[in-house]
Formats: sequence, structure tokens, C-alpha cells
Amino acid sequence: MLAPMNEQAPPTADEPPRWRVTLWSMVGVQFIMSISFGMVGPILPLYLPELGVISPAAVNMWAGVLTSATSCVAIFTSPLWGGLADRYGRKLMVLRSTLGIAIFTFLMGIAQGPWQMLGLRAGMGALAGFSSASVVMVASAVPENRMGYSLGWMSTGQLVGSLVGPLVGGGIADLTGSYRLPFYFAGVICFVGFLVTLFFVPERFTPPDAGKAKASLISGFRMVIGSGGLMAVIMVMMMGQFATMAVLPVVTLYVREMLGSRPDIATLGGLAFSATGLAGVMAVPFLGKRSDRIGYRRTLLICLFGAALFTLPMALPLGYWAFVVERFGLGLFVGAVLPVSNAMIGRLTEPSQRGMAYGVISSAYFVGNSTGPIAGGAIAATIGINWVFAVTGVLLALNFVWVWFKVPDVRNDVEKDAA
Repeated sequence: MLAPMNEQAPPTADEPPRWRVTLWSMVGVQFIMSISFGMVGPILPLYLPELGVISPAAVNMWAGVLTSATSCVAIFTSPLWGGLADRYGRKLMVLRSTLGIAIFTFLMGIAQGPWQMLGLRAGMGALAGFSSASVVMVASAVPENRMGYSLGWMSTGQLVGSLVGPLVGGGIADLTGSYRLPFYFAGVICFVGFLVTLFFVPERFTPPDAGKAKASLISGFRMVIGSGGLMAVIMVMMMGQFATMAVLPVVTLYVREMLGSRPDIATLGGLAFSATGLAGVMAVPFLGKRSDRIGYRRTLLICLFGAALFTLPMALPLGYWAFVVERFGLGLFVGAVLPVSNAMIGRLTEPSQRGMAYGVISSAYFVGNSTGPIAGGAIAATIGINWVFAVTGVLLALNFVWVWFKVPDVRNDVEKDAA
């Protein structure tokens, strides 16, 4: 396989740390894009009555469907974009995704009904795939022995944006009385992410010839399907993301159920969202760096145990501030599951095939991403919102058991004096 020029051995002390430029530029883009995602997350359930969805059960169900629609479509498009990343460059895929997200998010602000919103969310899924594109770019640029460290910082950028975004979106909605304005602001912010990628993110990429590109796609599928280690990590990502996303459409509704209707409900819902991100900002860089030393499997076990421990009590009626504390505790652990899993995948795949590998694996990730909100909305609509947290806590505990028995231990040999 002909590897791109940016996929090379770790630089020596005399070489300029070009991988750091790529890493920190992409951390900035991840932060910008996550602000946009976070702005509309808490707003979406509250926006539905303006789209004609009135009954509480219908709001619960539509919130789950709309939250999952983007990922549901991305299940089928991620392998395509991953293969194209290996052939034409990873930066091009990041540019495509940021621009697509910007356009479709802005258009959501003018939607007139739930079916229009569903079409826009699905269209964003077809053209987006930002997370997998950004992970592939960073994983292909950084040294092998800095994978956990680098992807941990990528996740930190995402978490900081997720912390800021809900507060900004909720504040705009409460101050203006409009649930449409946050979508306009989010679309503009996504376009800023496109411009930052275009002008500030470096990439050195040499595409393979046409014959080898075709072979890379085929071998990429075979590698993912045939590798026992990769398949085990796929299950971790799928189950973990299902459990995490199942609660996403009901957090704001759960806050309203606890506190009743009040004018600052969007802000309080955003605070509950942001508590998890704030804790992740504190914990993920540490856990990502430690995973390079103590092993990815051990780090996953710690994260899943802590996530289950803090999720299960959310099902109990302990009050709003107890819920915020529980969300904060969850963030100390759950945020590192994805970057550690991605680091493990990077160590298990050939650099020249990582675009395809991450594309195929992202499809499994998006299965959890799309089915989780639908299941969460269905559970909330039928037996109650608190049961969503009980079910997700049990799933996180089962994921812990799966890692214990099935996931291989992939270690990195990191020099203790590495920067």
C-alpha cells in the first residue's frame, strides 16, 4: 500500500513537530463545530411545538427520531466518505462535512414542519460525517505512540464546545423568545469551522494510484470484518454510543418534568447538558494520556464502570441539582470512551487504510448513535423519562462486562520523556 506523506514515522527531536500543528488546528475546528452541535441539542425538543408537534408523547417520539436521523443516514455514507478520504485526502473530507453541516443547520431554522426537519437532518447525515473525518485526519498525522494523547485532546475540544454550545443556544432562545435563532447562529458557526479548516489546517497528502486505491477499499472492508480485535471494539463503540445517545433527546424534557414550565427552562436544560462536558474537559486529557501508558483496555474498563455508576442514580427523583451533579460525574468517565476506542482502532489498522477503516467502523458507531435516541424517545413516551436513565445505566454496565471478556489489550510504548 502507498501511504500518504502525512502518515509517517514519529518525528525525531530535530524534525519540526508538524503533527502538532495538525492536531491543534483540528482541536480548534472540533471546538467550533461542537459549539454548533451543542447549541441546537437542548433546543430541538422545545422547537417541536413550533413545527406542529403538540402532545407530550409525540414530542418525545419526534425528538428521538430527529436526533437519530442524521446518524441513521450516516451509517450508509460513512464507508464511502472514508474510502474517498484515503484516495483524495482527509482535509477535503473535513471541508465537505463542515460546509454541509453549516448549510443544513441554517436551513433547519426555517423549517415549517417535522417532516421538513426530518429531511434536513437526513440530508445533513448524507453530506456530513465530520467526527469520523476529523478523527481520521488526526490519527493519520500524529505519531503512533501519541494516539491516545492526541485523540484525547480532540475529544476535549469537542467537550469544551459541548459545554459552551448548550449554554449559548439556551441563552439565545430564552433572551429572544425564539427557538429558530439558535439554528441560524449554529449554521454560521459551522461555516466559521469550514473557513478555519480551509486556511489553517495543514495536510501533506500523496494519493495512491487508481489501482491501489481500489484494492485499499476492498482490503479495508476485509480488515475490519475479519479482525477479531476490531470487531470487539466495534461492539464497545456501538453499545457505548447507544447508551449515551439514548438520553440526549430527553435531558431537557426531564428537567422540565422536575421543575415544571418556567421561562429559563432552556438555560437550565443547557446547564444539565453542559455539566457532562465540563467534567469531560477536566478528565479526558488525563485519561487519554494515561491510556498510552496503562493500556487502552484498562482505561475503557475504568471509564465504563464510572459511567454506569453515575448514570443509574439519574433514574431516581433526587431533584434538579442532584441530576446536574450526576451528569457531572458521568462526564468524568464517559467522555474518554470514544477517543480511547479510536486510539485502539488506530493501533490495530494500517495507516494507509485508516480512512476506510474508520469509515466502516463509524457506520457501527452511527448505528448506536441513531438507534439510541429512537429507543430513548420510545421509552420516555411509553413508560417514563426516568426509565431511560435506568436502561442506559444497565447497558453501560453490560458494556463493561463485554470489555472485560472480549476486548484485547493494546498497549503503546511511550518514552517517559515524550512531550
